[in-house]
Amino acid sequence: MTIQSDALISARALTRHYGSVVALDSADFTVGPGVTGLLGENGAGKSTAIKIFLGLLEPTSGRADVLGSDPRRDVEIRGRLGYSPEHDCLPTNVSGADFLTHMAQVSGLPANHARSRAADTLRHVGLFEERYRPIKEYSTGMKQRIKLAQCLAHDPLLILLDEPTAGLDPGGREEMLDLVRKTYAEFGISILLSSHLMNDVERTADSIIVLSEGRVVEEGRVSSFTTETESIYVEVDENQQEFISALASKGITGTTEGSTVVIRDVAEDGYDTIRDALAESGAPVRRLGPRRHSLREVFTDEDVDAPMPSGGTGETC
Repeated sequence: MTIQSDALISARALTRHYGSVVALDSADFTVGPGVTGLLGENGAGKSTAIKIFLGLLEPTSGRADVLGSDPRRDVEIRGRLGYSPEHDCLPTNVSGADFLTHMAQVSGLPANHARSRAADTLRHVGLFEERYRPIKEYSTGMKQRIKLAQCLAHDPLLILLDEPTAGLDPGGREEMLDLVRKTYAEFGISILLSSHLMNDVERTADSIIVLSEGRVVEEGRVSSFTTETESIYVEVDENQQEFISALASKGITGTTEGSTVVIRDVAEDGYDTIRDALAESGAPVRRLGPRRHSLREVFTDEDVDAPMPSGGTGETC
């Protein structure tokens, strides 16, 4: 395996056993700058990989380098990382401002700088107005935001988010994913986002690593999995059958999907022919263009909001 020179994380033959359970099985992958999705069903090994990257677990065999060093040997690397765990780990009787100030100080910031940084970070995640409320009064969405804030408080180079949309309704998920993208866009902090929800990864990540039973089954740019097909989708308001007949007269077959006419295997000059058929049929066009695959279509046939297909139980790995 060739390790990219700009890799923030590189895993080489990374293996981790829990007794007879194999959580990671000779996994090879790299994480570069940007937002990377670590996708897999519950029990695929995502949380185990993150804990190894943080230096909290020793691999059974293989190696993980984070920011060019072994996180188990080079503890200074941990100060350049941020981590938001999946489980609820927040203190309940302190305010958001006090909690973030403490976390910034633990990471080495002086008291005055820590308070300023806490305020800026709370503003970034949309909790500035709630900064003096005790965390026990926060909603699930607010708790997810404060977990993101605490891993940003010390201005890391890379943050690792484990299921950051867990427990959120669709609106809350959208807001959290927007915040993840905004974090990278505004601060340049790279992100490894672990999730079992394909839509979350497709919506947020630039690159993707797919784990299944501890092995890497896919890796690459999200765009490489969602490339445009050669099928043209034409949505028309009326005269659908006339449009199909006009296409047929030109040797092109169109099929219907509701108000949309699907034309498959379109040649390079196909758009001109489709345009002529539309003009002849008098069919008013609402939308025309190639369709893109979604990650759901690539990896599963389940519903659009469904998680990865799961053969395991809860994510302990």
